[in-house]
Amino acid sequence: MRIQDFEGAIFDLDGTLLDSMGVWHQIDVDFLAKRGIEVPDDYQKAITPLGALEAARYTIRRFHLENDTPEGLVREWLDMAQEAYSSHLPLKPYALNFVKYLKEAGLHIAVATSSDDALVRPCLERTGLMRLLDDYCTGSDVKRGKGFPDIYLKAAAAIGTDPGKTMVFEDIAEGLKGANAGGFYTVGVYEKANYRMHPEMMEIADEFIFSFRELLPDDRMAD
Repeated sequence: MRIQDFEGAIFDLDGTLLDSMGVWHQIDVDFLAKRGIEVPDDYQKAITPLGALEAARYTIRRFHLENDTPEGLVREWLDMAQEAYSSHLPLKPYALNFVKYLKEAGLHIAVATSSDDALVRPCLERTGLMRLLDDYCTGSDVKRGKGFPDIYLKAAAAIGTDPGKTMVFEDIAEGLKGANAGGFYTVGVYEKANYRMHPEMMEIADEFIFSFRELLPDDRMAD
């Protein structure tokens, strides 16, 4: 990858820039336990590419939660996650350094996340990412999930970059597939919670990294 070959970068948030996957795993455990259900091994993989409402609809269908509504599930999940996002979830190592590096190199930058705006905006502001972004998109801005190119195309349009000149950073295979379908240059990002996807991600992505440190010049390691 040569940074000067690109005019934009689009980042997923959870598991890519933000070290948040452990929180969502615990929410899944606690939420389903209240209903007497253990978390299936494939559940988080199934819902991660989806927007909040679609994930809620999937959950209701899969577990036959006839007494729940999609809107009610989304509100329950948001209430469980709000404090972590607004107060203490950290960025992944070197994530902020790398975004600053791209910004100073003149690239246009967006976040494209399936998470709800009620979580995303406070988190972006608290971590210092908001001032570096040209725009951000959430799952509610598009009809289809991250297995499709919609959210990446919307983000690229928002920041005025051509997909072929825009990098997409993702920690899930479905996101990489969707970005590839949109004609983007894709970079798979290591996330320990998604280790089972890594072989597939390495095949799908144009590039795979274990840390943003790999993409930073030596003189950009410190904030």
